[in-house]
Amino acid sequence: MEKTKIMVQATISEGVDKVWDYYTNPEHIIKWNFASDDWHCPYASNDMQVGGKYSARMEAKDGSFGFDFEAVYDEVDPYKQFGYTMPDGRQAKVTFFQLNHKTTVKVNFDAETENSIEMQRGGWQAILDNFKNYTESN
Repeated sequence: MEKTKIMVQATISEGVDKVWDYYTNPEHIIKWNFASDDWHCPYASNDMQVGGKYSARMEAKDGSFGFDFEAVYDEVDPYKQFGYTMPDGRQAKVTFFQLNHKTTVKVNFDAETENSIEMQRGGWQAILDNFKNYTESN
């Protein structure tokens, strides 16, 4: 069965070096990796190499719900793109395009089957928008 692909993107008013660092460095990931202000990311680790593992904890600030997001890298091309596979077999690819002093980040990922496509796109886009705001304001 063919998996549904979802794409989200944002253009950040910063160069690709800073955008890559803020997107992949755990000290920054914990500051932006959540979809709304009532959530947070208390922990993240990132072994940015093929076969390396990414892990982040996302949870509601009131403690009512949380989950771990994990993936293993399939490809890493620094400052250009990386791809990973999640434990359920779904895959994602993140690409970085710099034009002038702006960088567009595109995330393509396989949809899961528990939530609607619109809900998944909205959640991933909200996280990417949070990333954009954090990166441009620091």
